[in-house]
Amino acid sequence: MATHPPTPPASMPDRALCLVTGASGYIGGRLVPELLDAGHRVRCLARTPANLRGHPWADRAEVVKGDVTDAASLRHAFRDVDVAYYLVHSLGSGHGFEETDRRAARTFAEQARAAGVRRIVYLGGLTPADVPERELSPHLRSRAEVGRILLDSAVPATVLRAAVVIGSGSASFEMLRYLTERLPVMVTPSWVGTRVQPIAVRDVLRYLVGSATMPPDVNRSFDIGGPDILTYRDMMVRYAAVAGLPRRLILPVPMLTPRLSSHWIGLVTPVPAALARPLAESLRYEVVCAEHDIAAYVPDPPGAPVSFDRALALALQRVQEARVTTRWSSASLPGAPSDPLPTDPDWAGGSLYTDERERTVDADPRALWQVIEGIGGENGWYSFPLAWAVRGWLDRLVGGVGLRRGRRDAQRLRVGDALDFWRVEEIERGSLLRLRAEMRLPGLAWLEMRTERDGAGRTRYRQRALFHPRGLAGQLYWWSVAPFHAVVFGGMARNIARTAERTAEARGGAPGARPRVPPGDRSPE
Repeated sequence: MATHPPTPPASMPDRALCLVTGASGYIGGRLVPELLDAGHRVRCLARTPANLRGHPWADRAEVVKGDVTDAASLRHAFRDVDVAYYLVHSLGSGHGFEETDRRAARTFAEQARAAGVRRIVYLGGLTPADVPERELSPHLRSRAEVGRILLDSAVPATVLRAAVVIGSGSASFEMLRYLTERLPVMVTPSWVGTRVQPIAVRDVLRYLVGSATMPPDVNRSFDIGGPDILTYRDMMVRYAAVAGLPRRLILPVPMLTPRLSSHWIGLVTPVPAALARPLAESLRYEVVCAEHDIAAYVPDPPGAPVSFDRALALALQRVQEARVTTRWSSASLPGAPSDPLPTDPDWAGGSLYTDERERTVDADPRALWQVIEGIGGENGWYSFPLAWAVRGWLDRLVGGVGLRRGRRDAQRLRVGDALDFWRVEEIERGSLLRLRAEMRLPGLAWLEMRTERDGAGRTRYRQRALFHPRGLAGQLYWWSVAPFHAVVFGGMARNIARTAERTAEARGGAPGARPRVPPGDRSPE
């Protein structure tokens, strides 16, 4: 257990100001409303604050621009903060991610001490007790090092160590779900026989919120897990049972290395190989809680910790009801393009190629907007499905996210949502949807879709694809795919217009009639 020289204040304020990093991510996006509901004030640190404005809690929390590696932005963000949540990591950002994590944790701890922060809370990974840290996978090793850096700082820290987190939209749940549902017979790596102690996401959130009010003399790590200790084989068998699927046949094969496993997972599930590999590497080790001391500070209410089967049932219910609030893809993947669309018509940043389409639609703008906002995922992209599928597979082969991330919600989008191999950069509900490409490209790309009325009062659909090439490769890429734009983008515009017209006819009885809006759709009148 680490020690620290300063003596912190004797008590925490009733309404602590909590700084949450990683608020656009899977855990952070769920923690913010939990802290607010517990009576705390919340400030979120985000590299792109606009990405948080679509969250239901956005008007209840303060958002500041900054990055955990930038000391100046942290000094501003830490002003008057009582509790700081460290929920970021550089997983999947390349070979140097351990150094990036190390530098970020040190900067965060130094600035927290200078600002007088009373507690740091970190969610890390559960590590095996009998394996030296140097022999751990890079992912687990980095998580352990970050926890140690925070515990050794001059600010009291709570380090929560979890294994597999089960909740709708978590990477671990998605991996388990797709492997089990899509493969009735599985040839699996040997790690399916390794014991792990999964934990429900609602218990993770409960421990995170409870850590805000720990006594000032507590500076240690806590193992957190659910009541069940299972092998990954057990987890797949139990998933099949909870989901009502026939029993799966699982055949372990020792020669499947973590690298091969990650590609296998990438082919079968929406989780890309870059993220699947550290998850697979971590599953090689037995990760079981050595203690449950957290209960002395965050007591377990009746029915907690949540059982594995119950956690699965809750997650599946959320998926079926389309109430997945955050997903593993909520945060931008490291290395994905993040530059905003150049808005200056005389932009001097280099070539900016465009493909523009426009059509008159014999339907109300609301019918057209419903089609636009429902694009992607199971609805597809309204043109040449084979071409889109091939582009998705090619992206997966070169380490990209591919076309199978789908949608968080079947009907509604918000800024920051992952949408297949795009991300929602801007949405003006009822009029504009702008997507930024996250597939591997020699440049930056966007796709805009608009609905508007023309001078004669008719509904107009406007579509614009933009590409900012990077170097000669980018120029060659644009001109090599330009001949296919008439089929792909032209077909998209044509089919979106036709679908909107059919929707209007089916729901309103005649073209142009206002369609009935599904429950939960709060599009403007």
